Amino acid sequence: MELEQAKLELKELRKQLRYHGHRYYVLDDPVIADVEYDRMFRRLLALEEQFPELVTPDSPSLRVGGAPLDGFVQAEHALSMLSLDNIFDREELAGFADKLQRFLQSDAPLTYAVEPKLD
Repeated sequence: MELEQAKLELKELRKQLRYHGHRYYVLDDPVIADVEYDRMFRRLLALEEQFPELVTPDSPSLRVGGAPLDGFVQAEHALSMLSLDNIFDREELAGFADKLQRFLQSDAPLTYAVEPKLD
């Protein structure tokens, strides 16, 4: 990919990610599925890695989403709530399991509890 093409794609990705991040985090009214957002974000990261000179201070890769809505209350969990991050295939899931074993400093078999996420 040429530098100029990367600039254009990054500009559009940043615009889309800001728009969808605002809809999701601030308005609690997303218009695309999480997987679509995650794919755009991964593409942004890949392009910024390939062209580090094109990373801008306002890039969505350098910031957290918007502030939570007032209706949300903070919850304290008795156990750590570890996230799968964004996993799209078996290899990434295996990597998460390895990371979890290292975090737990244990070789004991893992037991997972999962809940479906509906947007």
